[in-house]
This record gives sequence, C-alpha cells and structure tokens, in this order.
Amino acid sequence: MLKNYLLIAWRNLLKSKAYSSINILGLAAGMAVALLIGLWIYDELSFDHYHARHNRLGRVMTTQTFNDHTGTHNAVSIPLGYELREKYRADFKNVTLASWNFSHVLAVGDKKISQSGMWVHPEFPGMLSLKMIQGNINALNAPYTILLTESVAKTLFGNTNPMNKIIKLDNKHSVKVAGVYEDLPHNTSFFDTKFFMPWDTYVATEKWLTESRTQWGNHSFQLFVELNDNADFDAVTRKIANIAKEHVKEGNEHGLVHPMDKWHLYSEFKDGRVKGGRIHFVWLFGAIGIFVLLLACINFMNLSTARSEKRAKEVGIRKAIGSLRRQLMGQFLSESIVVAFLSLLLAIILVVCLLPFFNSIADKHMRLPWGNPIFWSATILFTFLTGLVSGSYPAFYLSSFEPIKVLKGTFKTGRFAALPRKILVVIQFTVSVTLVIGTIIVYKQIQYAKDRPVGYSRAGLIMMNMQTPEINGHYDALRGDLLKTGVVENMAESSSPATEIWSNQIGFDWKGKDPNTTPVFGIQAVTHDYGKTIDWQIKEGRDFSRNFTTDSGALILNEAAVKLTGLKNPVGELIKWNDKERRVTGIVKDMVMESPYEPVKPTVFFLDYGWTQVITIRVKPTVAMHEAISKIEPIFRSYDPGSPFDYKFIDQEYAQKFSDEERIGHLATFFAILAIFISCLGLFGLASFVAEQRTKEIGVRKVLGASVFTLWGMLSKDFVTLVSISSCIAVPIAWYALYIWLQNYEYHTPIYWWIFVAAILGALAITLMTVSYQAIRAALMNPVKSLRSE
Repeated sequence: MLKNYLLIAWRNLLKSKAYSSINILGLAAGMAVALLIGLWIYDELSFDHYHARHNRLGRVMTTQTFNDHTGTHNAVSIPLGYELREKYRADFKNVTLASWNFSHVLAVGDKKISQSGMWVHPEFPGMLSLKMIQGNINALNAPYTILLTESVAKTLFGNTNPMNKIIKLDNKHSVKVAGVYEDLPHNTSFFDTKFFMPWDTYVATEKWLTESRTQWGNHSFQLFVELNDNADFDAVTRKIANIAKEHVKEGNEHGLVHPMDKWHLYSEFKDGRVKGGRIHFVWLFGAIGIFVLLLACINFMNLSTARSEKRAKEVGIRKAIGSLRRQLMGQFLSESIVVAFLSLLLAIILVVCLLPFFNSIADKHMRLPWGNPIFWSATILFTFLTGLVSGSYPAFYLSSFEPIKVLKGTFKTGRFAALPRKILVVIQFTVSVTLVIGTIIVYKQIQYAKDRPVGYSRAGLIMMNMQTPEINGHYDALRGDLLKTGVVENMAESSSPATEIWSNQIGFDWKGKDPNTTPVFGIQAVTHDYGKTIDWQIKEGRDFSRNFTTDSGALILNEAAVKLTGLKNPVGELIKWNDKERRVTGIVKDMVMESPYEPVKPTVFFLDYGWTQVITIRVKPTVAMHEAISKIEPIFRSYDPGSPFDYKFIDQEYAQKFSDEERIGHLATFFAILAIFISCLGLFGLASFVAEQRTKEIGVRKVLGASVFTLWGMLSKDFVTLVSISSCIAVPIAWYALYIWLQNYEYHTPIYWWIFVAAILGALAITLMTVSYQAIRAALMNPVKSLRSE
C-alpha cells in the first residue's frame, strides 16, 4: 500500500510540474531558513560548552550604585579575590584572579606578532579544561612561563617544537613556552585569548599590583571561580554579596557570581539582577524561523486546496470503489511527505550555498554537522512533521468530498470554500509586512545613533597602543619627528582611546556637593595636544596650555560632569580629588566615547604624561591615508624596532559599536526577503490557479468588450484586498513589538508614520507585480480558444 501511495504521489508531482515546483521551492526555502536558524540557535545555546565544567564555572561581578544609577560590571578588586581564596574554600573549588585580555607583543628572533593574552592564577587553564597538545596544564605554577594556542605556536615557531623555547614579551620579559593547547572554538568567551601567563609573575614585575593588594576600591581586574559540586550559585551569591561593603565605605556595592552558562545569553543587568541579553534574539529568530516555515506550509495548503476540484473526481471514484477516508488521507499525506523530503534535499543544497554568507552576517563559524546522527535524526523527524503539517488540511479537506455529488457533476466547492485560503494568505503577508517594518526600524535606529553628534572629529584619526616601554618618555621627540613628515597634523597621548573610557573613580568633592552622595566620574589622562588632535569643542574656558605651568593640576570637564556637579559657573572652581585640589580651566562639549545609544558619562580630563597608554595621530586631510602610513611607520620603528606596527582607525573603532545592531538588521533583512519570496511564490501559484479557473469568464467578458486593464483589475483586486487586510493587522503588531525593543536604548529613533506607509505600499507593489503576470497573460488570451468548448 505504501509503495502504491508513493508511486501515485510521484506521478501527481510529474503531472503538475509548475505547481509541484512552486510547492517544493517554497517549502525548501522555508526549511532552509529553519535549518539556518536552528544551527544559529544551537551555536548560541552551546556557547562555552567546550569547557568540561562549564556548569560549575562562574565570574564574580560587582553591582554598584553611583550618580543615582545602579550598574553591574565584571571588574573587581584584588583583595576580594584573595578573601574568597582564603575564607570560602567550602564553596569554591578554585578561585583565580585575571587581568583583562590585552594585546601584547610576542617576539622570537626577528619574528614579532601582536596577540591578546591574560595573566591568570595557575588553576585557570585547568578550570577551562584546555586540551593540551604539548606540556602540562598546570605549567603556570612556574614563574616566567607561557601557554600558547596551537595557531600562535605555529606562527612563532613554524614546524619546530616550541616547548621550552624563549619568547620576548612586550620587550620586557623573557618567558618560556611550557605548553601548547588546542585553539578554542569561536563560540567560547575566551576565543580571542591566545595565551596565558602566571599571575605571580605579573605581580612581581608590576609595582602598582602590589599596592592594589589592599585597595578594595580599585576595580581593575577579573575574578573567576569554580564552585564545589555541592555548592549552588544563588546560595554562594548570597554569602559573598556584602563582603566588599565591609571594606568600601563609599557607594553601595554588592557582589554576585554569574554562571558561565549565562555569560553569553544573559549579559544584561538592571538593578543588580539579570535583565536579559542575547536570549531575546534567540527567541526572536526562533519565532521568525517558525513563521517562515509556516509561510511555506501555508503555500502548500493553499495550492493543494485550490486545485481540489481537479482531484474531486479521483476522490469520488476511489470512494465509490471502496476506499476508506483514512486511506485517502494517507494518500494525500504521503504526497505531502514526498514533497517535504524533496524540499529537504533542495533545502540542504541551499544551506550549503548560503552558509558562508549567513556566517559572515551572523559573525559565526557554523557548519553542517554531516557526521552527527542526532542532527540528521532530528532533521528527518522535523521534515516528516513538516510534511504532516503541510498536508494535514488538504488531506482532511479533499478526503471529505461526497462521491455522489462529484460523479454526478453537481459538486461545487461553495461560496466559502476559498475563505480558508484567504485567511492563510492574510497570515502570510501579516508576517512578511511585520518583518519588513521591523527591518526598516532596526536600520533607522542604527542610522539615528550614527548621526548623533560625537563632539569631536573622527576623520583622519589613527590610534595605537603603547605596548612596550621603548616609546614611553619620548613624547616630544616622537611628536616632533611625526610632524616633520609633513603628513601628520597633530599627535597626542591618552590613558584610553577616544572611543572608550577605561577608568572610573570616586573621591571627588567640591563646593556645594551633597555629602550623602558618592559620584563617580570617568577619568582620562591626556597630554597637552589631546584636544587639538581629536578636535574637541571647548564650550567655556580654555584648553590645556604649555603657557600655564599650573595646568599640571588642572581639570577639564565635559558637559555631563558639569551637570553632575551642579556648578553654575564651573570654570575657575576648585574640585578636590583624592585630597588634592584641582582647578577647572575649561568645559568641553559631550563626546560620545562609549555606547552611542546611552547618555554620555560624566568625565574629567587631566594632564599626566606618565599614565598614558594610547597614541592618537591626526593625518592631514589633504594626504592619502596609505601615503601617511608609509611615512609614519618608519618613525615608530626607529623608536620601537622590537614591536610590530599595529594601528587602528578611530572611525572604524567607532563603527564597531553598531556591530550588534547591524547584525540584527542584516539577519532581519535576510529573513524578510525570504519571507516575501515564499509569500510571493504562493501568490503566483494562486493567481495562476484563479486565472485558469476563470478562463471562460474572462473569454466572455472579452467578447462583451472588456479591456485588458479591466480584466487585470478584476483578477488583481482580491489579492490586493487580502494584502491590505494583512497590512492593517501587521501595523499595530509591528509598532508594539518595536516600541518595546526601542525601550532598551535610552537614545533611540522615533517610530515614524511613513515607515508603515512605505512597508504597506511596498507589499502592495510586490503583490501587483507577482499577480500581474498571470492576470495579464489570462487577459490577453484569445477568447476563441477559451470558449470553443462551449
């Protein structure tokens, strides 16, 4: 029986090639989207699962309340780490302090590369369950050692054995290769960390770290923990929540342990509690995948039921000779399952072709798991269920025909027979129009933030980190040599880039300050030429000047800092910082140095040539950038021959701040296009059927004098009405969903009315283009041919 079902199904597919092609292509497109989204969701949900004990690992975070704002961040103090190591062994199997993942210069002979690495306690590689290729995972117990990824080891040493070889680190330390481990996959939090070094060596070589050992207010480090098997994250969080409050009197500080399994998907906090994060995108794209697949299933249902009259006699004859309804249902379901599996083959081909493009816009490294039996079992089951869902309605509908009416020729589908098809078309275009509106608003939000005044000029700015000691102390000479090249307009140094604020501090006091408040300011150490180099805008007072020796103790505030202090005439006022009085000499307009979607942070700028870590250079606007780089590079190599010349463009660094939103926009566009394509396939098929069904009516109307335009309008009207209804439903749904999404950004675009109008007009235009081919073709048909059988 099954063989017979499949044979009939195959013959019916070949008999109606056009409809079969539309069905298979539409369903394949929907399944391809579902597969791509499924791979993306799996990649997101399995983030950090590479580490064997990922469910026991966590990061200690700090929640602080300053400036009437509560924020949670992963920067902690050194003494907190030692207190957990010494007094909470019952809860923690391992506790390790770590530096940030900063870029360092690794040199072996003449070969020099820049890679990112971390200083960590010796237990950390074991906590991450690094897969060692050579060496011991506990090798960081020895001082001046390093563990490298396999790719970095190959870059530095080629095919020679790297074990026990010496590497020059930042032209300051000589470290010995004590181990090589397998490169971490892209979906891990430590993918960009290419090597690890021992914490004790870090402390021994940096005096300020020894001083930080007792500074509870210095939140400049990371702290990772591994819980004992009998410990619970929530219970441990309650135990450690108030440790810092016993030592830090200013501010309201609480600690918490954030599980590794939540780092990626639950990274946003509000009032000290997890608010969400990328998990919202998982739900969003999961829903989109389901809806797009549903659109494809709707096409199948629509076209199958639309062609019901052509199969009515088949159903009548089969019932007359004894076929049961369940057998007919089995026949029609088998046909839909055959279509589903043919669509799966095409969908796999589409996924293989689209995956590189999809990876690029999603910033992933996904691939089809060809050798994974679980994946293929789930895919086959998913395809089978898709076939059942797609064929369920047609199977119930077609098998319900009464054989007597069908064989007598009195069978009619009825005036409401097309109603289910119309409802399904409305659902299709409601989803499509909603996606289109969402895509437009995502891009409007990105552009709105990009158009926000940043308070300085990014054009022509390049930056580089001062990774080695050779450049330090040569500021005037280096600047003079750069200016002599004729391609550099100015140069300055600062403690963080123009696109970030690396340091925040408390301890400020001024006249009229509320003694019950503990304000926190972003701080930026700069050289005299910083303002001229980045072209900041002085609003009041003056810039730093070499003509005033007192400027060594001066401050320049941004507008947000002035607002926080409440000073009405801040220029000339004294502000005490760490028990030292400093005079305000100038006010600059707010500069967007962090998130372009958030308010500007109150920031103070001060002169300090010893604390700077970043060089910023402005290239003359009349000089081509490649020419400027070719003249700047030799200058740096003359001062620091042991380091690679690594530089970044400030405008590109600023553009990175929009990467997440742009990725959402690209993915939304991709899915919206596919949704519209699938919906239009269905419309094309239905229009073809309607035109075929009304061939004789069209012939009669033409004989009676109807024009092609009139006939086109008659055939298109119903579809335009359905899409208009879809648009009316989609608009409030899209408005509400996007209004909620935009509330995540304090600085966000208004929702303009024209976006909805444009989406609706676009949907109507696409509908008319899709339907018009079949409508005009039918209208141009010779009525003699269509009426000759009458």
